[in-house]
Amino acid sequence: MRAANEALIVIDIQNDFCPGGALAVAEGDLIIPRVNALLEQFHVRVLTQDWHPANHSSFAANHPAAAPFSMVEMDYGPQVLWPVHCVQGTAGAEFHSDLEVDRADLIIRKGFRPAIDSYSGFYENDRVTPTGLDGYLRSRGVTAVTIVGLATDFCVAYSALDAVGHGFRTTVLEGACRAIDLNGSLEDARQKMLAAGVILEP
Repeated sequence: MRAANEALIVIDIQNDFCPGGALAVAEGDLIIPRVNALLEQFHVRVLTQDWHPANHSSFAANHPAAAPFSMVEMDYGPQVLWPVHCVQGTAGAEFHSDLEVDRADLIIRKGFRPAIDSYSGFYENDRVTPTGLDGYLRSRGVTAVTIVGLATDFCVAYSALDAVGHGFRTTVLEGACRAIDLNGSLEDARQKMLAAGVILEP
């Protein structure tokens, strides 16, 4: 077992982000056996879950004539417009059936506010509205986090940057993540994480 002050954060291993899903990440399901093994090693285990209303502002379908993966400017800054995904109560929003969800101590739902997207497990994309994850980890005595899941270059990276920004020793296991890699977004995310002090391991 890992030390009691270490937490595992599993990001968005949901049907819509796995092969066959509405916003599938290539090979997203292949990381699940390793993630399940990691869930056995940590005392503190958190899952995040994308949880959007159907009218969410980040969906291209809610912007007339906008194409998926195009960019728009929101009140909080630039925003990728995504295909409709992880809509509350749908099969696509459910965790992948192979993921050992029952091992989790806490599930953080994010992106449920219609006007704000949420990549990070710690904040909405306005960078102001917290999810409560920081307070939970501190209440459990956590000082170090290991982050895995989907997708490396968006929700994993944003979560890692926020974790290290809050003072947690932060490790991303790249082999237990998969990326979308939208116009070079993977390498950009890797460089930002390294510059911030995130530890990248295989």
